Amino acid sequence: MARAITSFKCLTFDCYGTLIDWETGIFHALQPLVERLPAAHPLKNDRPALLRAFTRHEGLVQAAQPAALYSDVLASAYGALAAELGLPSAAAADAHAEPGPHPIRPRPVTDQEKTDFGLSVGDWPVFSDTIAAMKRLHRHFTLVVLSNVDHASFRRSREQQLLDTPLDAICLAEDIGSYKPDLRNFHFVMDRCAERGFRKDEILHTAQSLKHDHEPAKQVGLTSAWIARGTRTGREGQGGSSSNTDDCESVMGGDEAAFAGRVDISWRFGSLEEMADYVDAEAARLAQSS
Repeated sequence: MARAITSFKCLTFDCYGTLIDWETGIFHALQPLVERLPAAHPLKNDRPALLRAFTRHEGLVQAAQPAALYSDVLASAYGALAAELGLPSAAAADAHAEPGPHPIRPRPVTDQEKTDFGLSVGDWPVFSDTIAAMKRLHRHFTLVVLSNVDHASFRRSREQQLLDTPLDAICLAEDIGSYKPDLRNFHFVMDRCAERGFRKDEILHTAQSLKHDHEPAKQVGLTSAWIARGTRTGREGQGGSSSNTDDCESVMGGDEAAFAGRVDISWRFGSLEEMADYVDAEAARLAQSS
């Protein structure tokens, strides 16, 4: 017999991608670069491709500088993406400036622009179902965040987007010194949960990203629930009906077929609301049968 989801006592959550719409936030914050691109540029009107290009640079920075603050990671990745797009930095533009008339070029990317991008985290929107669903889940579980972010950025998100969201503990990359999918992050959160009295088999890791969350969760032996926002699985939903209103292809979520054998997902939901519905229904059913 399959284990009841309500038999778990603690949910560990990814934040950006699961609670907050990382992809929409990043996409909007990248618009100063997109606006400089010529109309024929392949990334001018291709959101998934633009986000894939950005995440590639972000991952490289995180791997090279695992102790860097996330705001600095974002700033560096923004600059690297700008260079890939052929948009010069202000310093490079000044160094190559020549006297006399010259062709009109896109305005250079300044250090302040990179910094502003790095500080945009608090502006990234919360998913519409997050706060209500987290309040419902909190009736059944202790809620712990495990996020690839720094304290200042998370504080801005908490104040601007997650103000009424119940969270019992917060584990951030700034404290750990590495970024998911590094296994150190998962051992860190398991240690914090153990301090609260939870065994590993009482923890359910709940997240969107197969690469950053579900693959390492399997490697450390955590059971997981996939909040498959923006994916084919998410649109189908746990019960076969679509509950995910995000029509954009998810870059962070991933394709489960591509991760065959590398993830071990026990529950699949299109949204947190769908998960909360499932948990409430199971709890009510078990209460009636007891």
